[in-house]
Amino acid sequence: MDKYVIIVAGGKGLRMGGEVPKQFMLIGGKPVLARTIELFYRYDPAVRIILVLPQEQMDYWKKLCLEYDIPRVSALVCGGETRFHSVRNGLSAITYSDEALVAVHDGVRPFVSIAVVADCFKQAELSGAAIPVVGSVESIRYVDSLTGKSHAENRDAYKLVQTPQTFRLSLLRKAYAQDFQSTFTDDASVVEALGENISLVSGNRENIKLTTPFDIRVAQVLLDL
Repeated sequence: MDKYVIIVAGGKGLRMGGEVPKQFMLIGGKPVLARTIELFYRYDPAVRIILVLPQEQMDYWKKLCLEYDIPRVSALVCGGETRFHSVRNGLSAITYSDEALVAVHDGVRPFVSIAVVADCFKQAELSGAAIPVVGSVESIRYVDSLTGKSHAENRDAYKLVQTPQTFRLSLLRKAYAQDFQSTFTDDASVVEALGENISLVSGNRENIKLTTPFDIRVAQVLLDL
């Protein structure tokens, strides 16, 4: 079965405190986004990667590709107003049969393990929708937004969601034909709005989303492991 990966990289790096968008920052002498792309090609050299970027970042990315000899992707697509619209634009670049699997991944998650990627594709082929999750190592509390009061919750009942979130292409296309809703926080929530069940697979703790300067420091440590 054909496999696609839509890599969404629309960050502006505001929380990083710098001028370079976070997906283009260097870790270990290579742009974050380049490491993410290379990881999926290591999983499967035949996978088709669709990269979604803001229009204003296209030229800069092409310059980085030449400078760092970054592998070519199957398609480079302009992002949309929100992540939802960016993923929808990425899906529009897939013109082949619905008998395929597609994973959607954050461009600033370069440390997902190949085993997790493989598990997500396998489970999506079986059930239609699979996402990687990890448990919380911290105690958690629920805070009432109206009263400000809080109470302890059983952390075992909650999971932290990662990417790649992986689906049968026909299902994801149907999901993204819906109108945008503010409750759509990730691809799983879009698919879930159709009444579909989402299968969970075990993620890897290193699969962090690089968002702050602290995350970049952690990334440097992970590269040395």
